Amino acid sequence: MEFRKEDSYTQVIRDYSNFFANPRTTKDEVVGIGGDLNTDRLLYAYTHGIFPWADNPLLWFCLDPRAIFDLNILHLSSRVKRKIRQQSYTVTFNRAFEQVVRCCAYRPNEPTWITDTFISGFLKFHRDGYAHSIEVWDSNGRLGGGVYGVAIGKFFAGESMFSFLPDFGKIALHHLFEALRKDGFTLFDTQQLNPVTLGLGAYEIPKQKFLDRLAKAVLSPDRWKAPTLEI
Repeated sequence: MEFRKEDSYTQVIRDYSNFFANPRTTKDEVVGIGGDLNTDRLLYAYTHGIFPWADNPLLWFCLDPRAIFDLNILHLSSRVKRKIRQQSYTVTFNRAFEQVVRCCAYRPNEPTWITDTFISGFLKFHRDGYAHSIEVWDSNGRLGGGVYGVAIGKFFAGESMFSFLPDFGKIALHHLFEALRKDGFTLFDTQQLNPVTLGLGAYEIPKQKFLDRLAKAVLSPDRWKAPTLEI
């Protein structure tokens, strides 16, 4: 399978330093309140270690410590590895971005931070080339799992993952890691540990170390051209 390289076009990042607190100097994890999810603001935020995580009002965070994945390490059970080898599924990138986001937001009987505001904002971010999805379809063409996130330069921020069919979200993550490694990505942000990401191999690093690694990863804040061929 061939992977297309990222676009050579480099985005000029608009300055929002008067809106956000400086993540390097503040001890607060909330570094901004309000604003909107326009592409310029999101680009500034993600290239400075900031992400939105609540609505009404919008709250912007830079956590300390920060949870990340090593792109060379993903802990999967023997059952999941067997499913990956069997390949009784199809993997696509960016075929159903909105559907993936809405599936991630579907949390019966519990609240979700992925509100209509987030869906609208990230759909625009996707159309502008910075938010991406990976989908895993079963042999009957049903969407069984997926992941979406933000790619800027050599940095990927994983936003959310879902599985409607057993292990399909983990299969999506496996193929996402593979694609990012092939395209030279150096940092995968998962923001905060939870039981799922911890079990998959995520770990925490100090905020300042994360920001140092991020600055190198987004030095050229190019758009990523995700694979266009089905797996």
